Amino acid sequence: MGLRELKKRETRQEISDRATELFLEHGFEETTIADIASAARVAKKTVTNYFPRKEDLALDHHEAFTSGLARTVSEREPGESALAALRRAFAADVQRQDPVIGFSGLPFARMIADSPTLTARLRELNEQREESLAAVLAVETGAEPGDITARAVAAVLGGVHRVLFGDVVRFTLDGLGNDEIAERVGESGRRAFDLVEPALADYAVRAGE
Repeated sequence: MGLRELKKRETRQEISDRATELFLEHGFEETTIADIASAARVAKKTVTNYFPRKEDLALDHHEAFTSGLARTVSEREPGESALAALRRAFAADVQRQDPVIGFSGLPFARMIADSPTLTARLRELNEQREESLAAVLAVETGAEPGDITARAVAAVLGGVHRVLFGDVVRFTLDGLGNDEIAERVGESGRRAFDLVEPALADYAVRAGE
């Protein structure tokens, strides 16, 4: 990585870190772009150049969130179905208590729950995630244009992940520790994936090499 790119990455991280501190201390709605720029010692335009939407300063894993399901399916093993790949990936995410699936800590979870703007943005990100998954499924299965199957499957699998994400946040707000949340959500995940297994076990199975 060149020095210019390294400097840009450091600036982006500094802005993100200062924004998170302000959001947690004062609330998302109450914190302005000017406040963030001042804390990070940059111009307001610099903040918006790196983060066009204020919500993305708070939800800074949004790119990994929206692309994660699609990437898991596209990288699945030979003989593995889309469902099996997503199930395996979710179990691994729970084990490492990944922030992308909701393990954010109580202050952060409370900040999101208290902000109508962030709650709405999460709904948008869930829709984008399902759309990305549907696009990959359509390609992987050779679906005809207009075929509803990939979109319907993406809605089901995206819905499972959306519900489980909500459980992580809810348990966090209830004051449970991450280890207990992981145990509960791990079990909920197994049950949820079991429910859709009969319908999707043989869908989008990658051909063996």
